[in-house]
Amino acid sequence: MSTTTDIVTTLRQKFPQFAEKITPRASADHPALNIPADAALAVLAHLRDAHGFDMLADLTAIDWSAGVSPRFTVVWHLLSMTHNPGAYLRVAADCASDTEPEMASVTSLWAGADWHERETFDLMGIVFKGHPDPRRILMWDGYPFHPLRKDFPLAGIETELNDPEVAAETKAKVRPAPMAGGPFVASSGGEMNLTDAEPRAKDESWNERREKPKT
Repeated sequence: MSTTTDIVTTLRQKFPQFAEKITPRASADHPALNIPADAALAVLAHLRDAHGFDMLADLTAIDWSAGVSPRFTVVWHLLSMTHNPGAYLRVAADCASDTEPEMASVTSLWAGADWHERETFDLMGIVFKGHPDPRRILMWDGYPFHPLRKDFPLAGIETELNDPEVAAETKAKVRPAPMAGGPFVASSGGEMNLTDAEPRAKDESWNERREKPKT
């Protein structure tokens, strides 16, 4: 199995114009590397075709928090199923913009990237250029927020229901209380049964039926 150093060396030779930006990435488990966003599609295509990473196991993103730049990083998890079965590689690229993050779509390389990119757009607000169907996948069209960003409050944000007829009939809104007094914590240490392992809210004084006490 190739090491991070091996892969970085071969990529620098293949893409000398980006050599300084192709670097090893700290990782506690699998080989990992950083690549520049403007070379992402070409580098990933090379990893698929020349190194046998024929499966996109996952695609996600990191929000390092407002005030940090670069703020957003897209991460591809690649797996080799044929050339070097079991070989796993993590590849990351920073988005150039902190306010309007975008990245090249890899749906032309791996069809399975379709829903991964839609989910990342929906929850993190990263636009994937060239995606064939760039719609939200969990929240409704027109929802104004991206719930996995660091600046999105843990308890959520009250918004209008996406169906005007239902909203008019029920006079209800989407209420901010998804954690019901969270954050959730589970017991640690020693033996536990399934009931004990179930997460419990630290603050159980409020839930969906009882308003959160004023502090």
